[in-house]
Amino acid sequence: MSNSDDPILISSSTTTRADALRNHALLLETARDLFNQYGVEAVTMSQIAQAAGVGKGTLYRHFENKMALCFALLDRDQRELQEDTLRYLRQNIPPYEQLRWFMEHAARFVIRNQALLSGFESAPETIALQHPAHFWWRQTIRMLLQKLAVAGDIDYLSDTLYTLLHVDVIRFQGKMGYSTQRILDGLMLVVDRLTQPCDTNPSP
Repeated sequence: MSNSDDPILISSSTTTRADALRNHALLLETARDLFNQYGVEAVTMSQIAQAAGVGKGTLYRHFENKMALCFALLDRDQRELQEDTLRYLRQNIPPYEQLRWFMEHAARFVIRNQALLSGFESAPETIALQHPAHFWWRQTIRMLLQKLAVAGDIDYLSDTLYTLLHVDVIRFQGKMGYSTQRILDGLMLVVDRLTQPCDTNPSP
């Protein structure tokens, strides 16, 4: 038989990699569902493995603990937000609209990942405002405020908007009964007030 007639064999290593990728994705989705339903602190690694239908050994080969699971889930969503932001900022759209768009999408990121972000309370440095995973948000806000030529202390105004996106602020607002829409509307109101021109000669 010639080489061209040889049967195509799928190597065991290829199959193993495919299975590993499927298990990785399955574990992430299962963990997200359980975290959203019960909270990060209440869910155990054993429960995640059981819900995913895999052994605990398989789970620990992919993620050494719940913190690693949270990081993986946040990293994927954060990368998508960053890619969407870069794509949006490249468009010929007024910086005011870009700022409103970014504030809304960053807030939605925090709201939908609130359970994961709150799960880092035992390691608060991971969600600190100066953490690199989120600090690019401040840089984006500052850059857009500069494009708008907003009067006043740009750094202070940037920090004012940036801190409104912190999970503790949004969680507090939720506990106070704010709906998602009210939180987003409030953010847009603050953006409007901070970026509107100052009236240096008010009418008497």
